[in-house]
Parts: sequence; C-alpha cells; structure tokens
Amino acid sequence: MLKVENIEVVYDEVILVLRGLSLEVAEGKVVALLGSNGAGKSTTLKAISGLLPSEDGEITDGEISFRDRPITGSDAAEIVRRGISQVLEGRRVFEHLTTDENLRAGGHTRDGNLAAGLEQVYDYFPALADRKTQTAGYLSGGEQQMLAIGRALMTEPQLMTLDEPSLGLAPRLVTEIFEIVRRLNQELGTTILIVEQNARLALEIADYAYIMENGRIVLDGDARELASNPDVQEFYLGVTESGGRRSYRDVKHYRRRKRWL
Repeated sequence: MLKVENIEVVYDEVILVLRGLSLEVAEGKVVALLGSNGAGKSTTLKAISGLLPSEDGEITDGEISFRDRPITGSDAAEIVRRGISQVLEGRRVFEHLTTDENLRAGGHTRDGNLAAGLEQVYDYFPALADRKTQTAGYLSGGEQQMLAIGRALMTEPQLMTLDEPSLGLAPRLVTEIFEIVRRLNQELGTTILIVEQNARLALEIADYAYIMENGRIVLDGDARELASNPDVQEFYLGVTESGGRRSYRDVKHYRRRKRWL
C-alpha cells in the first residue's frame, strides 16, 4: 500500500535527518515505527504526509509511493484526498472551534454524507458526543486526542498515521485510545502507521514494526517476534535477562556496545 524507498530528508538545506530510510506498510495492517527521541520518526510521517515544507524540510532523494503511485513532494491536501491522513503529535486541534466544528473541518474533503461521518466518529468516541458544542481548547488532553483522531477519521482515510498518541495522557486513557485504534483497524479496515514512545503498547497492537536510529531503519520484523527479541527487550522495553529494569546509564552503555544500533 505504502512504500518508502531510500529517502533522504534535509531541513534548512543543511541538516540531514533521514539517511536512506526505507519501509513498507501493507494494506489492512498496523505498523509501528519505534526509536529514541531524535531518530527521525516524526520527520518520516511528515515526509509521507507532505508536511515537510511547513518546517523548511524537503525530500532530497528517494521516493514515496501510495498504491503504486508516486506522492513524493505532493501537496499535503492532495495526499489527504488520496487517502492518507495524519494525527500530529500534540493533537493540534482548533482550540477556538467547538468539537463539532473541528470534526466538520476534517470532513471538508468528503464526497458528501457529512452526517454519516459525524455519526461514525461519535460512535467510536462517545465522550465527544457529550461535548459537541464545547470549545475544543477546554477539552481534557484525552478528549483532545480523541478529537484529533476523529477529525482524521472524517477524511475517510485508507491509511492513518499517528504521531505519539499516548503523549501526556494518563495510563487509563492511553489504553482506551489504543483500543480504539485497534478497532478502527479491525472494524473499518483502516491501515495504521503509528509512531510511539510506549514501545510495549505499540508492539501489542502492531502486526509489524520498524526500529529507527539516526535516520535509518536498524531492525524490522513481526511485532510479536520483536517484542520477544532479547535485544529489543533490553534496549527498548528496558527489561534485562533477569527480568529487571535497566537504568539510563546501563542503556547508554548497552547502546554503544551493540553495533547494529
């Protein structure tokens, strides 16, 4: 469905962030993109969604294709119309608009039947249905994250990308958000590409996963196999062979020792 082939991304014409990154997202699957802060995960999503120009970034090499058609360098609005919608890190709702108005803004690319889209979103997010007329800026963090996902759902995406959906949320809300993401995939067939610091939770819902370091993919495979991989457990899940937890200093030493990272 989505293929990213050897792309390089540069910011401000001098800062090289992605260094020949390649990945694929199969239709109907949930794919996780994991890695430490600064690895280039968010940049990867922005390259796919056509959002790099807003931050003085550009793809200088490689190609991105969606359903066998190139989208490299395409306008962000055109990419949404083709069926890719991104939920940005930090939610980015329109704070001065109501919940309902935010959702309607997300549905401007729909081919009619806006009411059906709203009904679908409120069915998946009942908490939003109770706050249709509330100004989005006054919603809780969890409700704003639901609204951001609901707004993306209004575009009728074939592929939805999510950037750190658990950021700043209480554990109970994180579990609820991830369960809804799982339902969107299973019930609607929406393909999901998710960037997430909570590697354990991401691997639980994903079918396949990629691990990034320094702008490159360093490891990929079936999500369940990666979750049981001792190297992944030690560095990304923080679990030692004895079942304990590594300290930050231990992890830094481990990272220097493991040459594939």
